[in-house]
Amino acid sequence: MTFDEFMDIVNDEMALLPDYVFENLNGGVVVDPAAYLHPARAKDDLYILGTYTCSGIMGRQILLYYGSFMVVMGNTEERYIRLQVRRTLRHEFLHHLETNAGITGRGSLAEEDHNDMIRYFESHGVRR
Repeated sequence: MTFDEFMDIVNDEMALLPDYVFENLNGGVVVDPAAYLHPARAKDDLYILGTYTCSGIMGRQILLYYGSFMVVMGNTEERYIRLQVRRTLRHEFLHHLETNAGITGRGSLAEEDHNDMIRYFESHGVRR
């Protein structure tokens, strides 16, 4: 899948979202051509597909990593890549909505992500 084809999928999926989810997303949604390995990974097997960031310089922004999608799913049918783009976008938008609402602790998606990382490390025999 080319970068342009991937961008078409991202744009299609964003068009399905209601306008209010874009409020305060002043850095927008950006697609980075790079693959992004998680910096705290146990092995070279944990690629980040998307991130949500809040920065004084870039603002609130969602990044999707085209290269990561291609490493993880490059030989997969387009419909499965589309489903993962949808899932990843909605995951990152939920981080954005929770941040807008001031939800960052217990019961938040950030806590769920943290617990996912604990399970990842346990599956690799790493205690943290």
